[in-house]
Amino acid sequence: MDRGDDDGGGGDEVAATAAPPTDVPAERTARMRRERRKAQKKKKAPPAVDHQPNVMSELPFALASSAAWEQLGFTRTESTQKKRKRKRGDSGGRVDSEEEEKKKKKKQKESQRPNYFVSIPITNAQISAAVVEVQEAVLQQEPRLVKAMIPAPTLHITLLVTHLANQEQVGLAATALDKAMPSLAELLVGRDLVLPFSGVGHFRKEVVFVGLAPGQHRDTLEKLAEVLRRCFEEQGLLQGDSRGFEPHLTIMKLSKAPKLRSQGLKRVNPDFYSSYTDRFFGDQRVERVDLCSMLKKKQQDGYYHTESSLQLVYM
Repeated sequence: MDRGDDDGGGGDEVAATAAPPTDVPAERTARMRRERRKAQKKKKAPPAVDHQPNVMSELPFALASSAAWEQLGFTRTESTQKKRKRKRGDSGGRVDSEEEEKKKKKKQKESQRPNYFVSIPITNAQISAAVVEVQEAVLQQEPRLVKAMIPAPTLHITLLVTHLANQEQVGLAATALDKAMPSLAELLVGRDLVLPFSGVGHFRKEVVFVGLAPGQHRDTLEKLAEVLRRCFEEQGLLQGDSRGFEPHLTIMKLSKAPKLRSQGLKRVNPDFYSSYTDRFFGDQRVERVDLCSMLKKKQQDGYYHTESSLQLVYM
């Protein structure tokens, strides 16, 4: 009996272990169900839709500027702002540079330096010799002024100065001389125009000259210069107001030697030529009027390159 009870009890335990489980705890089952429902929902759910409008597609092209973006609340990063500033700076610099270049060219055009002049040459050897004497006296006291001296072969009286941009304008200037002839002949009316030179003076101690003695000849010379100026203006070769005509014979000027200024020589001491202030230099008969170049190579006789000459006719 005891053995039978033992065998019966042992058989029950083996059967219980070998059989598959028929019961799952309720908590575990519920968790599995929740996980399955979540998985099913993910499969069935439609993709998320962003209902916020696309700002870029709504903006008109004209609003794509920094001011428009800032009004809409958008801000640029610091690096973007620097790039934009550099671009604006480059562009603005180019514009400024172009404008400055235009202004510079315009200014240069408006203030073109004279390169031609109309003159009466000094052909009286007596006057030239007296001028050389004064120059040598000055150089004995201040040798550095040698480069400020006007060479004797180039001595002349300037009637007007002008800027001629090309050969065509040089031709117009020659035409102006020719057109002046009838008026000059009427002005002279058979009388020789003789210019007596006397005394030495200066302009601001920078230009030293031999003066023209007073007399009727001064008035005639001034009228001659006015006729020439009017003829040049008619050819479009002179603009603006002319400075007062002051006839003189320049014999030295510091502007010929600009380095002297840096050496401290800014003025010509009148004491250097004080013994010539009342000196009579001689008479110059006006024989012709020349159109001369300031820049071209001088002629063999030492005078300025002459483009055209007008021989005065005394009737």
